[in-house]
Amino acid sequence: MTAQFPPTGVVFDIDGTSVHAHQEGAGPDVILLHGAGGNTGDFTFDLMGRLTGSFRVTAFDRPGLGHTDALHPHGESPFEQAEILEAAAVRMGLGPAVLVGHSFGGAVALAWALDHPARAAAVVSLAGAAMPWPGGLGPWYELASTPFGGAVIIPLIAAFAPRALAHQTIARIFEPDPVPEGYAEHIGIELSLRPDTMRANTRQVNGLKPHIRAMAARYGELKMPIEILHGTADTIVPIDIHSRALAERVPSVNLVELPGVGHMPHHACPDAAVDAILRAAARAGLRKTA
Repeated sequence: MTAQFPPTGVVFDIDGTSVHAHQEGAGPDVILLHGAGGNTGDFTFDLMGRLTGSFRVTAFDRPGLGHTDALHPHGESPFEQAEILEAAAVRMGLGPAVLVGHSFGGAVALAWALDHPARAAAVVSLAGAAMPWPGGLGPWYELASTPFGGAVIIPLIAAFAPRALAHQTIARIFEPDPVPEGYAEHIGIELSLRPDTMRANTRQVNGLKPHIRAMAARYGELKMPIEILHGTADTIVPIDIHSRALAERVPSVNLVELPGVGHMPHHACPDAAVDAILRAAARAGLRKTA
């Protein structure tokens, strides 16, 4: 699988853990953190190329996903993920950065900003998970994150599920917006269907809620500029539960709502995503206002 979809950037050894980073451009630092089940390809498909004329842009594979190793078999918390990515950022010589996170990556960006505020000159959340939600995540995540699910169910799905089902899943993530042509091939959906990757992803997502609750109790510590871009039609990370609630709690948040847009605002409205990052950088003093 690695031979078919090799790393596109550099793989660092951080205390025995491999961390994959794809870097392009020059200028102030922007760090990109992908969502659940994804990899750096979500950003190298389009958004990164729109930023490299103004920034040095680094996209990381989060632990357990893409070409970055899992830290342990229990599902890495946003804080644990931020800690090893901070070590990788130090190794790469990155400076204060605009931390950009999509979906689960938004939670990691906020955790990183909480524990390492000197790194986070600003935060940009693209439909990011930020607040505790009512209820659970459904029977799939609960079953798949159990020892039985990880040992039996996930390998069966990885081995026998038709790839058309993977494409249907991607379409549901993008709804009501279309999936860009060539997207699934670019990100290498086979990487997301590896049993180890599926186990890591389901355990991270299923275990996220208590970590989000702990993060929310600390949001008063966030003083840096925060830009949020969120579609009103997002049913995966609903705007009312997450971004609107965060905007009410943290004075430095500027929330831009995208009417009728779903869970992938950086693909549905890439210009708006670039504008949010430019605003964040300007508010943080990393670049002059145009």
